[in-house]
Amino acid sequence: MLTKEVQMDRLAGQGFYVPDWLLSCFCDNELDTCTESMRHILVMNAKGGCGKSTLATNLAAYYAQEGYSTAIADFDPQQTSLDWLKRRPDTYPEITGVPAFESGLKHLPRTTEYLIIDSPARAHGSEITDLVKRAETIVIPVLPSPIDMAATDRFVEELNQVSRVQKRDVKIGVVANRVRENTKVFDQLNGYLDAMKRTKYAAVLREAQNYNRAYARGIGIHELPEYLAWQDWERWDPLLKWLWSKSSQ
Repeated sequence: MLTKEVQMDRLAGQGFYVPDWLLSCFCDNELDTCTESMRHILVMNAKGGCGKSTLATNLAAYYAQEGYSTAIADFDPQQTSLDWLKRRPDTYPEITGVPAFESGLKHLPRTTEYLIIDSPARAHGSEITDLVKRAETIVIPVLPSPIDMAATDRFVEELNQVSRVQKRDVKIGVVANRVRENTKVFDQLNGYLDAMKRTKYAAVLREAQNYNRAYARGIGIHELPEYLAWQDWERWDPLLKWLWSKSSQ
């Protein structure tokens, strides 16, 4: 575990806000376990194939690399996130995999500081409500296509009926995913996400082979060499800064 000074310097150096719940976890020497203050980030969209598992695995790898006790809970029976985790080399920071599609969060370690939840496709009704209960923050990836935008519209409308969302107890960020800029369909997506109410337009992630390279090795985009992935790191910065901010919690 990294020392308090290293943690604080690292976060401050990256321009990140350190929220109160995280500050309360610091002691003189190390970051203590904060079971009651576990951070829960839910990656969700009822539309399949929009990149939920890509976002979930890369978020988990990022927080693990930053020195936090990290787990990824896979609620999708396809187990894309858990399959990625099986490929992860022992030389990289450990991430705990939770087969949540079988037994929920029953096997989640109490020492977890960051829990990334990979939701199943086609979640509706009570399933959405149950998943939202588990998170402070929801990240919704959206692909640049009329079909995906229409499906996301219906999903967000249903999501806004959940009590915790109506009360703003959970914050929602949307991410334009697998984007090719300077295209008409991206312009449409950009305008659509920018106009979406009660959500934060958090980031634009480009379409890149780096995500396939990282998945095949069981690592995250931030664990690839800088010369290869610096453009993707820059695209992730706005999302990560929002997740560190008060407005995302």
